Amino acid sequence: CGKLFSQSGELKRHISAVHRNARPHRCKFCGERFTRNECLLRHIRSHTGEKPFVCSVCGRGFSQSSNLTNHSSMHTGIRPYTCLTCGKTFSHSSHLTAHKRVHSGERPHECREYGRRFSDSSSLSKHYRIHTVVKPFWCSNCGKRFSRRQDFQCHQRVHTGERPFACSEC
Repeated sequence: CGKLFSQSGELKRHISAVHRNARPHRCKFCGERFTRNECLLRHIRSHTGEKPFVCSVCGRGFSQSSNLTNHSSMHTGIRPYTCLTCGKTFSHSSHLTAHKRVHSGERPHECREYGRRFSDSSSLSKHYRIHTVVKPFWCSNCGKRFSRRQDFQCHQRVHTGERPFACSEC
């Protein structure tokens, strides 16, 4: 593939994960597989709800240290990255890069099975649940499972009786 690495261990991990599709670490909750154990442990927190990284300013908890780091910039208010098209500002360059795809229509992440394209990798990951039948969201009231969080949240209204949408006409 032509990708270069500074350390042989990085090259070995790359070959194993990308070219041999080796994912030996399996999630006991949903079956998703990972190349490295630390990635699996981070993923498991999405099922357990564990949030060990806590913001010292507002007390909000995060499952990943990188999310806490990103969140911390909210308290400083510093947003040095500006979209030249619309003027929107961002605290991280990666957020600006992702935002630019709104204007360009670029969808660099492609489903290997259907060819459907996505603007960000997380949307592609969610899409792959269609193929793997992974349903990580579980209703504790009736046992029904869902592949998408928004479907699960909508389903919960069956049990709570919540009806959040009111007609403004009558």
